[in-house]
Amino acid sequence: MNKEQGEVETYPTAMAISKRESISIFGGDLSQDFIGEVSFGAYAFRLIMLREPTPGELRLFEAVLVALADHGFTPTAIAARLTYLSAPDAIQGAIAAGLLGGGSRFLGVSEDTGRVLSEKLASLKRVPTDDAGWDEIASKMVADLKASKMTIPGLGHHLHKDGDPRVPKLFSIAKEVGTFGPHLALFQAMGRVAPAILGKNLPLNGAGCCGAALADLGIPQPLLRGVVLLARCAGLLGHIADEMRTPVAQSIFEHVESHAISSYPLD
Repeated sequence: MNKEQGEVETYPTAMAISKRESISIFGGDLSQDFIGEVSFGAYAFRLIMLREPTPGELRLFEAVLVALADHGFTPTAIAARLTYLSAPDAIQGAIAAGLLGGGSRFLGVSEDTGRVLSEKLASLKRVPTDDAGWDEIASKMVADLKASKMTIPGLGHHLHKDGDPRVPKLFSIAKEVGTFGPHLALFQAMGRVAPAILGKNLPLNGAGCCGAALADLGIPQPLLRGVVLLARCAGLLGHIADEMRTPVAQSIFEHVESHAISSYPLD
């Protein structure tokens, strides 16, 4: 945009503004009002939402961060470890490699679940007041997703076939602190009705539950995966620290290399 002569270009932001002797944010001073005064979870929530979380919101938000930080030797963790093996001089590359693996099968499930739930809730004329009402809505949603041959986000887990242990804990915390909203209610109903509709047991997974919980906290749907990556960054850093202490990436590399066989020509 062309400015009139003498008019100064400005760049509005709700984030921090640094001056020579101070850093200001949220109408306060970073050093005096925030450093050592608030938890990282509370600060992250405020950076996203531009408001302080209530105690209940903070409890659930930080519970979600803990639930998503690490889940063992997932592809994202293995990618980070192998990248660190290749470039130990650039730890940012190892962390980035793990974060880039956040997609529709791992990590991105939270965003996909939040989107599906939000779209369904937006179409409702009224919000149910009991489990029977939620089950009716969830049944229609699951049946429609099945008919469209779409993957139903939030259902099933490659390891926790009998139930993801994170799910009941997150439900319990949300109910305890008063943040159990319509997204979690609809998600919980999905778990009740899905086996009969799908003809198989696909339990609710933790990633989907985290997406529903974050949506109930008001986190905008386009930012859900970003919160997941915030949590996973801590887990990836932990895996790299673990790789430094107890290396396994070299063994993974050598095992794959020594067991590689030619598939040429292709069938």
